[in-house]
Amino acid sequence: MSWAGPSTRRLLALVTGGCLAMTAGVTPAAAQQQAVLKARPSVVQLDSGRIRGTDDGTVRTYSGIRFAQPPVGRLRWKEPVRVASWRGVADATKPGRPCLQEEGGRQAGGEDCLFLDVTAPARPSRKRLPVMVWLHGGGFLDGYGSMYNARRMAAQGEVIVVTPNYRLGAFGYLALPGLPGSGTFGLADQLEALRWVRRNAAVFGGDPGNVTLIGQSAGGISTCALLTSPAARGLIDKAVMQSGTCTLNWPAGTYVPVPDMPPITPYPSLKASRDLGLAAAKHLGCAPGKELECLRSKPVAELMKVNDSFGTALAHGTPLLPLDPAQALRTGRFLRVPVISGGTKSEGNGFVAGTAQAGIPVTAENYPALMQNAFGEQADTVLKEYPLTAFSSPGQAWATVSSDRAWACPTLEADEAMAARTTVYAYEFADANAPNIFGTPSDFPLGAQHAGDLPYLFDLDGEQWDGLTPEQWRLAEQMIGYWTSFARTGKPQAADAPTWRAFTPSGRTVLSLKPAGQGGIGPADVSGEHRCAFWRGLGA
Repeated sequence: MSWAGPSTRRLLALVTGGCLAMTAGVTPAAAQQQAVLKARPSVVQLDSGRIRGTDDGTVRTYSGIRFAQPPVGRLRWKEPVRVASWRGVADATKPGRPCLQEEGGRQAGGEDCLFLDVTAPARPSRKRLPVMVWLHGGGFLDGYGSMYNARRMAAQGEVIVVTPNYRLGAFGYLALPGLPGSGTFGLADQLEALRWVRRNAAVFGGDPGNVTLIGQSAGGISTCALLTSPAARGLIDKAVMQSGTCTLNWPAGTYVPVPDMPPITPYPSLKASRDLGLAAAKHLGCAPGKELECLRSKPVAELMKVNDSFGTALAHGTPLLPLDPAQALRTGRFLRVPVISGGTKSEGNGFVAGTAQAGIPVTAENYPALMQNAFGEQADTVLKEYPLTAFSSPGQAWATVSSDRAWACPTLEADEAMAARTTVYAYEFADANAPNIFGTPSDFPLGAQHAGDLPYLFDLDGEQWDGLTPEQWRLAEQMIGYWTSFARTGKPQAADAPTWRAFTPSGRTVLSLKPAGQGGIGPADVSGEHRCAFWRGLGA
């Protein structure tokens, strides 16, 4: 992997889940302020000091809790250090700063960003409640925990929900020769958040011995990676992976269809990550052999010039990830905890539509070239399987290739590998009328695109999504029921919803999640619908 210029990487980030805050059509600060005015103070004692959150009668919310020391100055590009104790009562009524990222073409967030939020039911419980730790998506370049308001999940499911930040881009995944922790600083932040949860869950009414790690997109990829990390032993009791698993990989152009987009794996080797870091340092004028000293002396604005190159740089061959997580999954070297795993039916649609909006559409003229670039000598075979005449537009055709080859079939492969050794519940979110959360114009229906499932579980930026039908809200309640009962018992169940049977190598049951008007929740032939036998036979 070599250093990539910002245009391609920024395009990649813009069409992933990192821009939700700009599409929800809400003013989060105003909404949060109104909630605080109605809420009562709620003080708890952490292992590091007291904090004051709010209790609005439905949920107790504690925002902006520092879970590690600021990773600035001498702690830049070091593993997180346990948070220091404080005196008095710290305010926990406002979210902490997001980690450094780009928003609307401008720098947002900051280096001092290792904060988390906790949402808990207001009503006391006689039993310790399960804890769900949410890792946000955003291509490892964007996003933050407080974007995902978990009040519906916490209140309906009677669970504690923790939403941490973790370092992004160059600040989270830089690797250099001789730099301890290279390529995994963001992963180390996630581990530190899990350690914090083990120490502090009980003060919120949570069970520190029943922690479910849940993530979407980059958060799902991180969740799967953590299942293969020796450092995660004793920290994770169950896992939920949404649109992100260890085996995901994208042939050239199947992530976003642009001419210079190379094949992508979310887990490069340490050597590849170091080469990326050295190239970025050279681009910023650092002398050979002085890269780390030079980069540590750079202001944030300079480092942001190369930040977008580190969107897929979670390195393996490291102390935290000794093996490529895909290999670890296939060979059974992962935590044997119960798992929910799945994705959306039309993962690729939003990426293709977003690229077209950026001025690079898929056309009848460039469709064969995209095939050739992605599949080489097998391109004609794939063209015959996915002819343009079978689709409403070239964009829809390429989005289907992406959804099938790069998303659905690798996810199914991961489910098979995990199910051989632990309990797996597989699903596909398939609401054809899911909200267009990015507001992306498209010449074909976007359907259940990547991240289209998020409004069903969370109030993005504190607001419920406008426009969901009663049937869709019912699906949201059922999904929260499945997710939270799984966190409680290891078996997903929901009121007035079908039984969710475990995925086995022989049975391979996948549950389709869609509203009643589209057939409702029921089994799906994911392998057949996404032509996984074809892709398996092709070996592509």
